[in-house]
Amino acid sequence: MNTAEALFFAVRLWLSIGAFVAAVFLTVGIDRVDEDARGAYVFRPLLVPGILLIWPLVVWRWGVLEMGRDRWAARYAPPRATHMAAALLMAGAMVVAIWLGLSSRQDWPADIAPERLSAPEVSQ
Repeated sequence: MNTAEALFFAVRLWLSIGAFVAAVFLTVGIDRVDEDARGAYVFRPLLVPGILLIWPLVVWRWGVLEMGRDRWAARYAPPRATHMAAALLMAGAMVVAIWLGLSSRQDWPADIAPERLSAPEVSQ
């Protein structure tokens, strides 16, 4: 089995598991997790591509909601304590990147002579 076959097998396995999770979740799980989804069947096929790709997150979130371990209050109070530090760090990184870009100078080797380019010859 070469690398391409291994990657193709891995993608097929990932999508197969995702298809199984999508089928089970959209028929059984979504009604138990979301009250607003009860009786709403038209939008469910729209969820299939996303579930195929992020099925581990769907399974994890479904498990958290089924076991009642969801801290809903924490979802609505995102951690903002690090936002100022991240903003200052990014601003400093931009200043350093601009400074490095402007301060670096490229010198050509002294022993290489320039060559004059000429127009291509026209054959008649």
